[in-house]
Amino acid sequence: MNRPIRLSPLDVLRLGLLGLRTRRTRAALSALGIAIGIATLVVVTGIPASSQRALMDELSALGTNMLRAQPQPDAEQKALLPEAADAMAARIGPVTSATAVANTHATVRRSDLADPNDSIGLSVLAARTDLLTTIGGTVRSGRFLDRATERFPTAVLGQRSAKRLGIDRVVPGREPLVTIGTHHFSVIGVLGPMPLTPDLESSVLVGWDAARDVLDFDGHPTVVYVKARESRIEAVRDVLPDTVNPELPGLVQVSRPSDALAAKRATEHTFSALFLGLAGVALLVGGIGVANTMFVSVLERRREIGLRRALGANRRQIRGQFLTESVMLSVLGGLSGTVLGAAGTAGYALSQSWPPVLPPLALGTGLAGAIVVGAVAGVYPALRASRLPPTEALSAV
Repeated sequence: MNRPIRLSPLDVLRLGLLGLRTRRTRAALSALGIAIGIATLVVVTGIPASSQRALMDELSALGTNMLRAQPQPDAEQKALLPEAADAMAARIGPVTSATAVANTHATVRRSDLADPNDSIGLSVLAARTDLLTTIGGTVRSGRFLDRATERFPTAVLGQRSAKRLGIDRVVPGREPLVTIGTHHFSVIGVLGPMPLTPDLESSVLVGWDAARDVLDFDGHPTVVYVKARESRIEAVRDVLPDTVNPELPGLVQVSRPSDALAAKRATEHTFSALFLGLAGVALLVGGIGVANTMFVSVLERRREIGLRRALGANRRQIRGQFLTESVMLSVLGGLSGTVLGAAGTAGYALSQSWPPVLPPLALGTGLAGAIVVGAVAGVYPALRASRLPPTEALSAV
């Protein structure tokens, strides 16, 4: 009685690789078809993801995560925000930064020879040193207020303020002077455009301590700017009035989230659905290619199958051989396709000045999907090969 031949998993792997090595051209073309499918999967998800990231960055620049709180402008009872209102707002969990400005009610002139009653439509605001970080502002010339300069009579001009005062740029050591109230202030900086806070472009910003000491500022903020995590921006808006003015929260006006936030969330949802659809189509095409390749391989190798069966190979070993070939083809194609797709995505994104984005889920799903689809697609051909009777396989022309 013949004892059945036992093959270890390593032997089955060798048999599967043998089929690929002996038919290198067919294996290369089959792997290329799979690689194209996986590369397509990576590209059709990576390029939209890069485009989405560029769009999200543009939308975020519109202030989707920023709120402003101030006293109700038309309230019969004028409510002052507490002096530490911005510090209180910063203690809200999802808030990442908070700052404040305050109207000093002082007038600014180009020199003390100008009419003291002519403020030329500019407001003088006391500002915290972290103002630009929170509102996303930039300095066009010179520098902004810091801990050293906020205590001294120094000022920073908004874009329109600088134009009206005739100051285009600031040269270190030759800072121009402006008159605020009855005091001279050195202009140490000029700000760039601030689309999120256009009202600050027509203002003159002075240090908080200098405003107290020189301009008799009372220390109460008039506007508190808050930056928070986008996912919790509505929750922050709900608690902000009670936080910045616990005694009279009803007299605090809080801006609503930017319309860009709603557009951003709708865009994210649309792109997510697009990614899933494209990935599914690419995997389906790759699976059909693997199944077709393996089915044709069974038809071409009927004599080999019959000979192996005649020499004692059982159905399980035949199934294992063809299934291993199918999976190895998918692994080779999946790795090649992932590399090609990543390179194509990065190249196209850079050509469009987008930040290259390679979704880890797409890369992992592409490779894992290729293996899974290859295994599933190889099941039927493997079963068909194992069911061929040796006599029928050997007699095939």
